[in-house]
Amino acid sequence: MSAKPTKTYGLLAEFDTAAAIMHAAIECRDAGFKKWDVYTPFPIHGMDDAMGVKKSLVGWFTFAGGFTGFFTGMGMIWFMNKFDYPLVVGGKPLFTPLYAFPVSYELTILMGSFGTLIGMFLLNRLPKLYNPLFKNERFKRATDDRFFVCIEAADPKFSQARETLEKAGAQVIETVED
Repeated sequence: MSAKPTKTYGLLAEFDTAAAIMHAAIECRDAGFKKWDVYTPFPIHGMDDAMGVKKSLVGWFTFAGGFTGFFTGMGMIWFMNKFDYPLVVGGKPLFTPLYAFPVSYELTILMGSFGTLIGMFLLNRLPKLYNPLFKNERFKRATDDRFFVCIEAADPKFSQARETLEKAGAQVIETVED
């Protein structure tokens, strides 16, 4: 029985301090890598800037959901009062935004939260149930006390990855197989 051929997923570099991983992130960003990520046991202030991460688009999903919820609520109350069940009470108009506001407000919050959740899932490409890094023994320390940079083999500049990581001061550089 022959062994299944493995495919290179990327290079995994280990660092021991937050300052070292910050320096490595700046090196990778400046080298022009596109498909890479940093894994740390805790959030590091300024890492987004060091990696060159742009502002998230999740806010636009939230806005779209909230906008949809607000006008759905207003439209629903208008339709119900105008066509579905027109009932004049005390000479009041069939529709006014004042009494439609509570429904619209709640639908704005509900649809905005759904927009946020859906946007987060789509932009993060979740659920992602498998990553080749999970098989790496050394990577298990990423949640404990080690800092890692992984440059994927799909990156156009992958041939320069080992040199860049060595220049950044990586303690250990491993090839991760898929």
